[in-house]
Amino acid sequence: MADSNVQWMRAAIQQARQSLPEDVPVGAVIVKGDTLVSSGYNRRERVGNVLLHAEVVALAAACESLGGWNLSGCTAYVTLEPCPMCAGALAQARIDRVVYGAFDLKTGALGSVCDLYAMPFPHVPLVIGGVLERECVALLRDFFRGVRNQRGR
Repeated sequence: MADSNVQWMRAAIQQARQSLPEDVPVGAVIVKGDTLVSSGYNRRERVGNVLLHAEVVALAAACESLGGWNLSGCTAYVTLEPCPMCAGALAQARIDRVVYGAFDLKTGALGSVCDLYAMPFPHVPLVIGGVLERECVALLRDFFRGVRNQRGR
């Protein structure tokens, strides 16, 4: 596994921790070359907006930072396999690569439930899954364990 994939996934994990305690801990960073362009974390519950997944937050910030929607040359690092909405947004932004940590067996759109990028779209990013998977899964597992414990009280 490339050292840069590990480095940037660690940055995405740091973003995911900022989602806590309200939101499912998912973080994303967008990188161009060896430069951090933007970052984001899940804010859906905190703000009450279904669109505020980590990837979408990071994409919006990257567009602002780079001055346009075309993010060719960029890589997105995400702690959880993107859902269909986020996978679509990443492809629409012309991201070159999507690197994710934990596989999402409920809504993952890059191979776990479906493979959105198997469709004949004009642009399809390269996908790498399972980078720092244990760490990403542990963060999610601990969050949901806490949710279950809260409900049990």
